[in-house]
Amino acid sequence: MAAMQLTGTVAPDRPLLVLAVAEEAAHLDTDLPVLLTGMGKVNATAALASVLARGPLPSEVVNLGTAGALRPGLQGRVHEIGTVIEHDLDAALLTSLTGHHVGGPLTLAAEGVTLATGDLFVSDPAARDRLAELADLVDMEGYALASVARRADVPVRLVKYVSDEAGEGAARAWRDAVDDCAKVLAGWVRDHR
Repeated sequence: MAAMQLTGTVAPDRPLLVLAVAEEAAHLDTDLPVLLTGMGKVNATAALASVLARGPLPSEVVNLGTAGALRPGLQGRVHEIGTVIEHDLDAALLTSLTGHHVGGPLTLAAEGVTLATGDLFVSDPAARDRLAELADLVDMEGYALASVARRADVPVRLVKYVSDEAGEGAARAWRDAVDDCAKVLAGWVRDHR
């Protein structure tokens, strides 16, 4: 497991860029603070919560990263996420057991695609087809980061570039595409500063 890594200084007048791994941040050329969390919901939650708890809080959290496409026609462009769901938590069952609402969808913007987050790298066509009924894209950190930022009352944006079509061959496709994805994400940061 890669350890959390924060470069730069978090400040109230600047966004905090948050990415899972160094490969996704390889082409960032910015004076903004950058947090690498490691892959998965637990690493993402622990890293961002730790940084926000130390303070000061950033002006916003911007999660940049790669995602798998659950539907055709989504590759080749940056997607800002409108809604993010947690696909590997049975929220309905837990709510019925406890009477407390947990893990529901988070609406981040009025427009944008739906992202499903879970600790599963989707490389199975059956899993992709099941998730395609719920969302457009899939990742492993977005929901966790959005949830942590919301709890800290920090605005959050999720910005994803499609690295693969989730399903068979996704792992190889991600490895082959991640550097090009990192270039596109770095360009998005330059254009949206």
